[in-house]
Amino acid sequence: MKRIVLASGSPRRKELLAKLHIDFEIITSDVDENIDFVSPEEMVENLALRKAKAVFDSLDDNDLLVIGADTIVYYDGEVLGKPEDEEEARAMISMLSERTHQVYTGVALCTRIDGAISFKTFHDKTDVTFYPIDRFDIDAYIKTGSPMDKAGAYGIQDDFAIHVKKIEGDYNNVVGLPIAKLYQEIKALNL
Repeated sequence: MKRIVLASGSPRRKELLAKLHIDFEIITSDVDENIDFVSPEEMVENLALRKAKAVFDSLDDNDLLVIGADTIVYYDGEVLGKPEDEEEARAMISMLSERTHQVYTGVALCTRIDGAISFKTFHDKTDVTFYPIDRFDIDAYIKTGSPMDKAGAYGIQDDFAIHVKKIEGDYNNVVGLPIAKLYQEIKALNL
């Protein structure tokens, strides 16, 4: 590939994609993330494709791969996105305390190779269980500011890790990019 683009400004996704030891650049997409809810799987795949396609359509390179991703936290039929304020962050973390929820990440691969255009989407799901989290710990975590830019109001890779009892599935999926599955999908493209 002559050009590989990550259509995400997430520093966590950048760090994970770097593990593939490929040269890539970042071009963020500014797309409407409002979507009619169908299922968590379809939601993350559709949003990932929307983000990747916005960047893909803005470029005219012939040998091009654009990678888009979207992550949501899902609990009891409800999608928990990024909290709007500290009170919403507190409510989200309280709701997830001592319970198991799901983290879905959708990935889209948009390619243009020798004039042929292809779009591929997939997703991964990880179950995450928290220990009981008391009000003091929730407030201390919120004061760090970390929950404000994360789906479900927590980052498994930061100080919140002390509250994670168990995960079933890919840890990196919870961080924001199922890198092992992505590697296999890229290999399957025979780029």
